[in-house]
Amino acid sequence: MNSEPTATDTNELLEFTYRLGQAYVASGEQTALVELYLRRVASAYGMRQARVVAFPTAIFISVHDGEQERVTLAPAPTQILRLDQIADVYTLGEAAQRAELTPRDALTRLTELLRSPPRFGRIVEIVGHTILSIGVALILMPALRNLAAAAVLGAIVGTLRAFNWDRPILAAPSSVVAAALVSVMVFLGLKYGLPVDPQYALMPPLVSFLPGGVLTFGMVELAYGDMVSGASRLLTGVVELVLLAFGLAAGAVLVGYSPENLMDATTDSVPAPWDVLGPWVGVVVFWIGVYLTFSAPRRSSWWMLLVLLSAFGAEQVAAALLNKEISGFFGTLVATPLGYLIYKRFKGPPSMVTFLPSFWLLVPGAMGLLKVKQLIVDPTRSNGLISVAFVLASIALGTLVGASLYKWLTETFDRWELQIGRVGRYLRRAEKR
Repeated sequence: MNSEPTATDTNELLEFTYRLGQAYVASGEQTALVELYLRRVASAYGMRQARVVAFPTAIFISVHDGEQERVTLAPAPTQILRLDQIADVYTLGEAAQRAELTPRDALTRLTELLRSPPRFGRIVEIVGHTILSIGVALILMPALRNLAAAAVLGAIVGTLRAFNWDRPILAAPSSVVAAALVSVMVFLGLKYGLPVDPQYALMPPLVSFLPGGVLTFGMVELAYGDMVSGASRLLTGVVELVLLAFGLAAGAVLVGYSPENLMDATTDSVPAPWDVLGPWVGVVVFWIGVYLTFSAPRRSSWWMLLVLLSAFGAEQVAAALLNKEISGFFGTLVATPLGYLIYKRFKGPPSMVTFLPSFWLLVPGAMGLLKVKQLIVDPTRSNGLISVAFVLASIALGTLVGASLYKWLTETFDRWELQIGRVGRYLRRAEKR
C-alpha cells in the first residue's frame, strides 16, 4: 500500500479519515491525539502535507495529493460506542497508520464495526446494569437497603437504556426520564414506609448516565491548552448533570416531596467488616457490571480488573493519608500509565478500554451530581461546585502526569535495553576472538 494514491483513492482516504476521526471522538479520545492519529494515517497513505483540526463538535481535514488540495468538514459523531467497538476502532486506527489495508477496505471495516451488534444480548446488558448499580451502591454505602434499591432500580434503568442505546437523538431526554423515574420510585417507597435512603438510592441506578469521562477529558484538554474542546466538553458534562438533577427534582415533586428531600439520608452505620470490605467488593462487582453492560472486548476482563483495583487502591490510600479531594490524582496517576503499559507492552486491550472504567469508578460525575443536588436544595452552597472543580483538576492532572510518567519510563528502559544489547554484542565478539 505504499504506492502513490490515485485521485479516487484520495476521495476514499478523506472519507475514511474523517469517519475514523468521528469514531475516535465518539470513543472519548482527546482531540489533540485525534489530530495526531489522523495525520499519521494520511502520511502512511502518501499524503505528507495533511492538516487536521478536531473538535468534539466537528472535524476539519485538508490533504494535498500532489495536484490539488482537498478539504472536508465532518460534523460531530452522534453514535455512542461500546467498549468492544472502542477497542476495534483503535485496532483499525493502528493498522491504518501502517497502511496495512486500502482506504476502501478500511472504510468497509469501520462501517462494519460501527454497525456490529453487542457481544451480549439485551437481557445480559440489563443484568449487567443491575450488577453495575449494586457495585456502585457497595462503594458509596454498603447497607442492605441500598443494595436492594440499587438492584431493583438498576434493572429498570438498564431496561430503559438497553432499548434506547442505538437512538442517540433520545440520549438527553432518556437521562431525564430515567432520573425522574428513579426519583418517583424512591420517594413512593419512602412515602409508603419502605426503608429507602434517597441520598444513596438515587445515585447507583443512574451511574451509566453520569458524565465522569466527559468532565475528566474536558479538564485534561483545558490543561493541554485546548480551550475550545475542553470548554465544550466541560459544558456538555455540566449540562448532563443539570438535566439529571432536574429529573430527580421533578420526580420528587410529582410524588409530593420537595427537592430538599433529595439529600435525605439515615445515619445508620455499616457493621464491620463490611465498612472496610464493602467498597472493595463493590469494585469487583462494578467490574463485572461494566464488562456485561458495555460489552467489553474479549481478553480484556482481567486487565480491566487490574486497572480498577490499582486505581481504587491508590485513591483509597491517598484519601486516608491526605484528603479525598486530591485522592483522584493518585488514582489516575496509577491507572493511566498502567493502561498504556498493558496495551503497548503486554498486547492487551487499548488503553482507553482499561482506564475509561477507572474514570467512572473515581466518580467525578457522581460527586458532581451530588453537589448539583445540594445546590438545588440550597442555592447559597456554591462552594460544593468549587470542590467538584478541584476534584476534576486533580484527576486531569493525574492523567497528564501519568502519561508523562509512562513516556519517561519507556524511554528510560528502552535506553537501558539498548545499552545492555550493546554490551551483550561486545561480549559475544570478545568470546569469538
